[in-house]
Amino acid sequence: MNFPLVRAFAAALLSATLVTSASAQSGPAFPNQMVRIVVPFSAGSMSDIFAREIADKLNRKWNQTVIVENRPGVPGTAATAKAPADGYTMMLTSNGHAILNSIAANLSFDAVKDFEGVSLIAKLPVLVVVPNTLPANSLKEFAALAKSKPDELSYASAGLGSTSNIAAEHFIRAQGIKMLHVPYKGAPDSYTSIVRGDTQAFFTPPGVGEDLILSGKVKALAVSGPARLPKFPDVPTFAEAGLPEAAYEAWFGLLVPTGVPREVLAKLSKDVGEVVTTPEMTSRMAQQGVTASTSSPAELSDLLRNDAVRYGGMFARPAN
Repeated sequence: MNFPLVRAFAAALLSATLVTSASAQSGPAFPNQMVRIVVPFSAGSMSDIFAREIADKLNRKWNQTVIVENRPGVPGTAATAKAPADGYTMMLTSNGHAILNSIAANLSFDAVKDFEGVSLIAKLPVLVVVPNTLPANSLKEFAALAKSKPDELSYASAGLGSTSNIAAEHFIRAQGIKMLHVPYKGAPDSYTSIVRGDTQAFFTPPGVGEDLILSGKVKALAVSGPARLPKFPDVPTFAEAGLPEAAYEAWFGLLVPTGVPREVLAKLSKDVGEVVTTPEMTSRMAQQGVTASTSSPAELSDLLRNDAVRYGGMFARPAN
């Protein structure tokens, strides 16, 4: 028997087997089919606008179809949680997602355990606006007024679990204030209640109702972020107003079902980060009073878990 020939044949066979195996494991490059970004809010919302901008840029970057699917409320979130964990279904949502376990009963998913982060998209503060007739011209005066009238003043929000709701609850707890919550269907109705004096405060994201502030139909007392807003240079930050402990920033981010392969998650995070930080995107966000912000998957997952504890406790349902 020609042993050298046998050994050469065996080596060639082993090499071919290893190459075939590696090829099978690596599979086709991601993405090789349509990618879906679910938005659990209605068309025209800030989340929807961000999602469509990102989808358009990823479409061009990947030369692959990326669509935005609006599925408002829990149904959209549930559909994402139950989607295959392959990276082809993402969800662009706000930090209100972190408190879903606390405010919604009988969920078919766990808002924290069944999701993991891809990347942050943006951070944004809120403006505290009040009626012109309210006898408070600063954040400290507003806090003092509310403290002097426990449960007599009310605040408007864009709905339970909204950014405006979370920001307001964080503020009143930080200040030891008791106010009534009046949830509306969205920001327009909340602003209407402030103009009419039906409610006494609205913690509004910037970029919403700016004309009402600029025209003097409502008063803006302070902004909750670390810096003043370019469109409202005379409105102080919470820290400048003397209440730094009440500072607050909401966030938007992309999540996926738990279990997406690490290499796919890493690519998603990298590519999303690159499109979010383009001059075009950062400029467009800045015009809305929003700061473009990215993160690693682990950082966003940690933020989600921490916010679920930090803010979820404010909305915990009483035990039966």
